[in-house]
This record gives sequence, structure tokens and C-alpha cells, in this order.
Amino acid sequence: MDTTITIGEAGLIIIGIGIIILIFYCINLVRNLITTVRTLNSVLEEADKILESASAGIESANRVIEEVTDSVTMVSNILKGNQSIVQALTSLVNALASLKKLFSK
Repeated sequence: MDTTITIGEAGLIIIGIGIIILIFYCINLVRNLITTVRTLNSVLEEADKILESASAGIESANRVIEEVTDSVTMVSNILKGNQSIVQALTSLVNALASLKKLFSK
């Protein structure tokens, strides 16, 4: 009982073994990609939280800058004699309080 394998059959067997090995590599690749995607997702969530925090800080800094600009404008108008001293001092105190609150964060 002799079995003969032709070159064509041997080629098909080698190609079949290669495809099976390729399938195992693809399964391993997908398993590693799932872990990578989960890690990347958590990193992106942290980056989103950091950006939201920075955005809030920028908005508060913008408000403080506007208040300081208003108070400096009022002080310069006082020096010109165009506004009451009490209103300008109130604005200046508010701006300084905002600056203090910004730097205390």
C-alpha cells in the first residue's frame, strides 16, 4: 500500500499549513489590538478631562483679564476726571479679588 503525493498536492498541503499559521497570527494580532484600543481609549478619556479643565481655567483667566481691563480703564477715566472715585475703587477691588482667586487655584 503505497501512497504517492504529487508536487501539486504537496504544494496545496504547504499552502494549507501556511493559511492555518496565518490564521493563528491574525487571532493573536486581533487580541493584542483589543488591548491596545482599550488603553488608547482610557488615554483619550484622560486627555479629554485635562482639556476640559484647561478650558475652564482659560475661561476664568479671560474673565479676570476683562475685569482688570475694566478697572484700569475706570482708573484712567478717574485720572481724566470722567468718573466717580467710589465706582473706580469698587471695580479695582473686584478685579484684584478675581486675580487672587485665579492665582490661588
